[in-house]
Amino acid sequence: MLKFSRNSFAYVLIFVALVAIFFTFYSGNVNSTEIPVTQVIAEAQKGTIDKIEISTNGRLKITNNRGDIFTSRTQESGDFMLLLDASGVGLGTGGIDVEYKGSSGFTNLFAIVLNFLPIIFFGAVLLFMMRQAQGNAGQTLNFGRSKARMLMSAESTVSFADVAGVEEAKIELEEVVDFLKHAERFLNLGAKIPKGVLLVGPPGTGKTLLARAVAGEAKVPFYSISGSEFVEMFVGVGASRVRDLFDQAKRNSPCIVFVDEIDAVGRHRGAGLGGGHDEREQTLNQILVEMDGFDTNVNVIVMAATNRPDILDPALLRPGRFDRRVVLDNPDIKGRSQILKVHAKGKPISETVNLDSIAKDTHGFSGADLANLINESAILAARRNSLKIDQDDLVESIDRVTMGPERKSRVISDKEKELTAYHEAGHALVGHLLPHSDPITKITIVARGSAGGYTKSVPDEERHLWTKNQFEDRLAMSLGGRVAEETVFGEITTGASNDLEQATDLARVMVTKYGMSERLGLRTFGKREEHVFLGKEISEQRNYSDKIAEEIDDEVQNLIKAAHGKAKKTIESNIEKLRAVAEYLIKNETIDGDSFNKLIAAN
Repeated sequence: MLKFSRNSFAYVLIFVALVAIFFTFYSGNVNSTEIPVTQVIAEAQKGTIDKIEISTNGRLKITNNRGDIFTSRTQESGDFMLLLDASGVGLGTGGIDVEYKGSSGFTNLFAIVLNFLPIIFFGAVLLFMMRQAQGNAGQTLNFGRSKARMLMSAESTVSFADVAGVEEAKIELEEVVDFLKHAERFLNLGAKIPKGVLLVGPPGTGKTLLARAVAGEAKVPFYSISGSEFVEMFVGVGASRVRDLFDQAKRNSPCIVFVDEIDAVGRHRGAGLGGGHDEREQTLNQILVEMDGFDTNVNVIVMAATNRPDILDPALLRPGRFDRRVVLDNPDIKGRSQILKVHAKGKPISETVNLDSIAKDTHGFSGADLANLINESAILAARRNSLKIDQDDLVESIDRVTMGPERKSRVISDKEKELTAYHEAGHALVGHLLPHSDPITKITIVARGSAGGYTKSVPDEERHLWTKNQFEDRLAMSLGGRVAEETVFGEITTGASNDLEQATDLARVMVTKYGMSERLGLRTFGKREEHVFLGKEISEQRNYSDKIAEEIDDEVQNLIKAAHGKAKKTIESNIEKLRAVAEYLIKNETIDGDSFNKLIAAN
C-alpha cells in the first residue's frame, strides 16, 4: 500500500495541476466578453449600464440593463471613478450602482499557487523520475543477492515423526542432527561430519520433506533454494548468488543449506553449448569452491536432492563435498502402511478402514502418491456428504490415482461392451491359471482415462527380483485379451494395441538386458544413453552387428509367439470359465478378487 501511494503521488499532483490550469484559463471567460474602458464610459453615458463591480486588482464587471455581463480592466479603481465623474455619469440613486469587491485570502493564496504551478509541476515530474531511477538502481544492486528462503528454528514444525517409510535414511541423517546439536563431541574425537549430504531417489519419495525434518529436529536455521534459481541470463549472477548464500549461512551457523533439484546446475561440465564458460558451469564452479572452502569450525551442512544422480558432475560427489549419499526408494508394504497412517492423522477415518489392506494394493506407490490417495478419498467422502472416510473411498481413490476417474457417461454399443468384457476376462483367466502370475484383485469394463477397461493384479509379497518364468507368464497374460477375442469372435480389434506394445517391450528387455535368451547367450545388447545438448534426447548405443540385430528380433518374436500359444491353450481349455466371467462383467461391469476366485471355482 505504501509503495502504491509513493508511485501514485506524482500522478495525482500532475492531474490536479492540469485541472487548475484548465479552470484558470477557461473559467473566467464563461458567459462574459471583455471590452475596452472607453466603451464602458460610452455605454455609461448612454444609460445602458445598471451596475459596475470594481475589484482591487482593477478588474471591472459590468452588467447592462438587458442582463448581459461584460468585463474590462483599468489601472486603478480611483482613476476609473474620476473618469466616470468627468464624463458626467451619474452614480447611486437614479444612476449606475458601483460596488467595490475586495479579494479574499483564499483568492490571494490561489493566485500565489497558480503562479508557482509550473514549478510544482516540473518538480513533481523530476521527483517521479528520480524515484524510478532509484528503484532500478536498487534492483540492479540486489540482482546478485541470494533468493534462498530462510526458515528459522522456531518455524520448523516438521520432525522425523512426520516422515515414514524411509527408516534407513532417517538413521543416516540422525548423525547430521546429532552433529548440529553436539558438534563438540565429534570434534573432540577428531571426527568430521560429512559436509554435504545428497538425497537421491525417484520423484515423490520425500527428499524435501526429509531435509525439512532434519532442520526441525536440529532446531537450526534452514536455507532452502532450488537449483534453477541460481541460473540467470547474465553470466556471473549465479556465482554471485552462491557466494551470498554461503556468506549468509556462515553468519547464521550452525544451519542447513538445502538445494533442491541440484541437477539443474550440477550437470556434468563440458556438455553445454557454451563450453566451459557458460553461466551454469560458472555457478557449479562456485558451489564447488564454497563447499571445499568451509572451515572445520563452521557448522554448516549442505543438503541437496536429485532424482538424476547419473548426470551430476564427478567433482560434486568426491569426498569433501557431497561425500554421503542417502538413497530414498519407493516404500515397501510396511513403509506404505506407515505413510498412510501419517497422512490419515487429523482426518475422520471410519473404524472399518484397513490401511494395511490399502498398503498391499498400492504396490509401487511413492509417498506423494499415497498422500494424494488419502486426499482423493477425503474428496470422494465429501462428495457423497459423508462424515467419515470409509474403505470404499480409499479403494476407489487407488483407481483414480492410477487410471483416472470413471467415465460412466461414455456411450458404448452392446457389441463393444461384449468385446471389452471378453477381452478383460481373457487377461484375468490367463493370469489366474498360470502358476507364476500375480493374483487378480479387480476386473472392470468401466472406462477410466484412455482405457476401456482393465484387469488389476497385485503380488502377494514385495518383489525386487523377477524370474524368467514370471516374465513369460506376464507376457501370456498381456496377450490373454487378444487371444480371447480371436477364440470367441474369430476376429481381432484395436483394443489390444497397448497390450502388444507392453509385451514387445518386455520381450526385448528380456533378450537385450537380462540375458534370458538361450540362443544369444549371457550378454547384454545396446547401451542406453541420454544426451542433454539442445534438449533431452534418449538414444541407444548399438554395440552389436546387423546379424545379431536380426537374431534379437527373432528371439523377441519367438518369446511373443510362445506366450501367445500358452495363452491360447489356457483359454481354449477353460472356455466355460471365460464365458462365465465375461457374462458377469456384462451384467455387473466390475468384479473384485474374491468374487472372481469364487466364480472360477464354481465353473
